[in-house]
Amino acid sequence: MRVVIQRVASASVSIGGAVKSAIGPGLMILLGVGHQDDGADIDYLVRKTAALRIFNDEDGVMNRSVLDVDGDVLVVSQFTLMASTKKGNRPSYIEAAGHEKAIPLYEEFCRRMSAAIGKPVGTGEFGADMKVALVNDGPVTICMDSKNV
Repeated sequence: MRVVIQRVASASVSIGGAVKSAIGPGLMILLGVGHQDDGADIDYLVRKTAALRIFNDEDGVMNRSVLDVDGDVLVVSQFTLMASTKKGNRPSYIEAAGHEKAIPLYEEFCRRMSAAIGKPVGTGEFGADMKVALVNDGPVTICMDSKNV
């Protein structure tokens, strides 16, 4: 399971021209699910992401987590994070989980993240053509893969 975590001033996801979810300051998370992923991957990434100290303290040092700053979280599924670009110029998505596995894991990730931060998380819609807008704060962007620990 892979995530791209961006510290944002704001973020939103729209589907068909209508805003589905919008957040203020917090984390925008793009989530890619692989066919070998399971609940342990979710546990690891939720725990690490919720505790990730990438928000500034009073001295301007990145020393606070999304929990510490009572930040919001928006999670959008993105199978393209599982792309392999080793051969040729067309990415291969063979490592990406199919809908039957990826949807329940995405939904469980969102539930566990919500429980971890103590409030609802914004979501996209799995498989939809989404338009994601964000104001990256910093910019701060962190990539994590539960298989590379």
